[in-house]
Amino acid sequence: MAVGRLDGISALLPHPDIFLYAYVRKEAVVSSQIEGTQSSLSDLLMYELEAAPGVPVDDVQEVSNYVAALDHGLKRLREGFPLSLRLIKEIHAILMSGVRGGTKEPGEFRRSQNWIGGSRPGTARFVPPPPDELMNCLGALEKFMHDDPVATPALIKAALVHVQFETIHPFLDGNGRLGRLLITFLLCAEGVMNEPLLYLSLYFKEHRSEYYDHLQNVRRTGDWDGWMRFFLHGVKQTAEQAVASARRLRTLFATDLERITGLGRASGNIIRIHQQLQLQPVTSVNAIAAKLDMAVNTARSALTQMQTLGIVREITGGKYGRLYAYDAYLSILSEGTEPLR
Repeated sequence: MAVGRLDGISALLPHPDIFLYAYVRKEAVVSSQIEGTQSSLSDLLMYELEAAPGVPVDDVQEVSNYVAALDHGLKRLREGFPLSLRLIKEIHAILMSGVRGGTKEPGEFRRSQNWIGGSRPGTARFVPPPPDELMNCLGALEKFMHDDPVATPALIKAALVHVQFETIHPFLDGNGRLGRLLITFLLCAEGVMNEPLLYLSLYFKEHRSEYYDHLQNVRRTGDWDGWMRFFLHGVKQTAEQAVASARRLRTLFATDLERITGLGRASGNIIRIHQQLQLQPVTSVNAIAAKLDMAVNTARSALTQMQTLGIVREITGGKYGRLYAYDAYLSILSEGTEPLR
């Protein structure tokens, strides 16, 4: 029921693609943070704006790759391509392109032994299957995703596929991020979600010790029940939080629009900029002018008025290359995205 309410989020927002754009990026930031990046959501948005002085470029490139990998996978699924080992390899190649681990055979299943924790297999927390067993394990996983030997409800399937993928650990690097992406791909492929709006990375991040313990307990003692309860609780909590965020954003946009229209005839260009900020909550005068085919001075004046209204905040503190953030919007989106220390 919680997932169903989330899937109906288009009824809450006048432009659901706005929420989708931002929510995908929040997921990319959090999933990458679990793997050790220090990028924030603001870092990613400034990087995409190509105005990112001081942003940790290597880290933010990993996050940007995550967005690109997600977009590619969803596009392939919508074209009718099955969720398969071939598609998983394609997604991995994009995920690992030009970043840490990019020299570890992106897009190719490993041909050597890996391990999790410790300095060698003998001291590791967990040792995945050896290379000569890898394709047998992956072949069985691919069949299971396609209901062979038995049809499985989508949420249950997503839970089982995730833990099994992480246990197989088929790549030399990037397994965690790809395993979390698989949850989204599977739910979209199964028709549970029309849009990729359910992301569990924040839940896994907030409960990361418990998350890793549950994965390990499945491997050591076969405690599938414990894992399933943890996973499904996360699905429910995450879906409810996403719906609540959508409602808060709807209220914010309506309230700010009302304040802008109160300016009377001067509100026309500001309304257009307000709409653009919903799509891109960090921007510059030049970016707004180019996007909306607006004179630079007009864009600057409108952003200054929005700053006076308290809708946007200038975030560089400098005289040149100023960036403006839709502060309240960014605040809602950024909840839970503080880097791990």
